Amino acid sequence: MPNTLTDAPAPQWGEPAGWQLPLAQLCDSALPTGAFSHSFGLETYICEGVVDGEASFVSWLRALVSTQLTFSEGLGLRLAFEAVAADDWEAIAHLDALLVAQAVPIQVRRAGVTMGRRMLTIARLALEGTDSDGLLSRYAALADTEDTGGCRTHPAIVLAIAGYALAAPPAAVTAAYLQSSVISLTQNAVRAIPLGQDAGQRAIASVRDDVRAAVRRIGGLDETDLGAAAPGIEISQMRHERQRARMFMS
Repeated sequence: MPNTLTDAPAPQWGEPAGWQLPLAQLCDSALPTGAFSHSFGLETYICEGVVDGEASFVSWLRALVSTQLTFSEGLGLRLAFEAVAADDWEAIAHLDALLVAQAVPIQVRRAGVTMGRRMLTIARLALEGTDSDGLLSRYAALADTEDTGGCRTHPAIVLAIAGYALAAPPAAVTAAYLQSSVISLTQNAVRAIPLGQDAGQRAIASVRDDVRAAVRRIGGLDETDLGAAAPGIEISQMRHERQRARMFMS
């Protein structure tokens, strides 16, 4: 019987693609965008006893990945990637407005704008002197005219612009963005439920296929799908604003 390990061809050693390390930096859960202070409605479910452990958290996370993260964040990123590839900055501004408008819960809307501005600042610092910096500066210039109808900013658009300029595959950028959201929310769940660290890692691993499925689905959507949401998740995000005590801003 052949030994599949010894008979396999030797792995080829090489350098990482130019986009891999910058993308990893921008999608690191430690990136100081303020994600640690947002639960996106999870805290409402925790306070009501609906999410009270690993299994119920994973169920909530799967629902979020397959709805809000697919039809707003993920689809928005793909559409922004296509717009910047076409050098269509009017489409970027239009998409920016749509992403803000479709976030019905006020805390989620504010979180998107705040985290988008922080992501834009950090990305420009991290990619200073590169083609990414030039394109991000164009988006920043649109954001600087917010008072006269300019962009509000959104982290998905920032990452799409950076990913395009780095020549990263759009599916890889989308997967990295969704995975970073999953990890940030899991870290917040570890603190808030609370979960053990091992349970948190199991939760992240258990939704890996859901992230892959979301990326595949996003590839077949169009602008008319943007903003489709799960009512229960949106309602929990709205109710969080009036919660008596809370750890998170959303």
